[in-house]
Parts: sequence; C-alpha cells; structure tokens
Amino acid sequence: MATAPPAAPVAGQLLRELVVSTPGRGFTEITDRVQAVVTASGWESGLVTLLLRHTSASLLIQENADPEVRRDLEQYFARLVPDGDPQFQHTCEGPDDMPAHVRSALTAVSVSIPFVAGRLALGTWQGIYVWEHRRSPHQRRVMVHVLGSASVST
Repeated sequence: MATAPPAAPVAGQLLRELVVSTPGRGFTEITDRVQAVVTASGWESGLVTLLLRHTSASLLIQENADPEVRRDLEQYFARLVPDGDPQFQHTCEGPDDMPAHVRSALTAVSVSIPFVAGRLALGTWQGIYVWEHRRSPHQRRVMVHVLGSASVST
C-alpha cells in the first residue's frame, strides 16, 4: 500500500491597511479587526506584523479584561509627560502634541504576533490597542502584514 507524500506548505503574504477612528486620548482595541485579516488570509500559521503610521500615537498589546489597567497607564503617562510642559519648543500644534510624540517614542508603533491554527497567539487577557496620545479624535492608519502558510495535500 502506497502512502501519500507529506503535505506541501503553501506560503504567502497579505498586506492590508486598517483605518482606526480614535475618540481622543485613550485606548482603542483592534484585536478583532486584526484577527479578521488573519482569518481572511486563509493561512494556518505565521506571523502578523502591525505598523502604526503615526508619531503621536502608539500600538501595543495590553490587558483587555480590566479597564483600570488602561486608566492607570494613561494616568502614569500624564504625570510622566504632561501636556503643556514648558521644556518643549514644538508647540505649534497645541500643548498635547509634543507630549504625544514623547509618549509614542517611549512605547511602540509596531508589534509582531504569531498565529497558530488561524488564531492570534495572544494570551488570555491580551488585546491589541491603538493608544491615542492626542486629546482630539483622529483617524489612525495601521498596516497589517501577514506572512503565513497552510498545508495542502499534493
């Protein structure tokens, strides 16, 4: 009896842009939207890389169960980098602009997350967030780059 040859991996990549409307300073969860891109790829396993295309907001993985965690982070950063700090010279876009750039520099604008069996390999209480550092609402753009593979029978 002949045995079938092993499955051949089929690999590829997918690039999408998400537009995220933020209500102003604070966290906007995008986990479900990123998962939808991974699901649409049809791949079983791989790596998704996200890039926030802005310098006054951040992209991060953080707890999604208790909103007090996000409030505490916001309060800590407000104390660390206060709006209107007189040390900043770049003030033409308002008293929250340069502090927003500093907050972004102290955090991250890109993250990479593996996925297995078509699902993001996040921990139980982890979510993916755009962290808006400006006080007013913005449209933020997140590039989603999926590298993945699926096994198919030959």
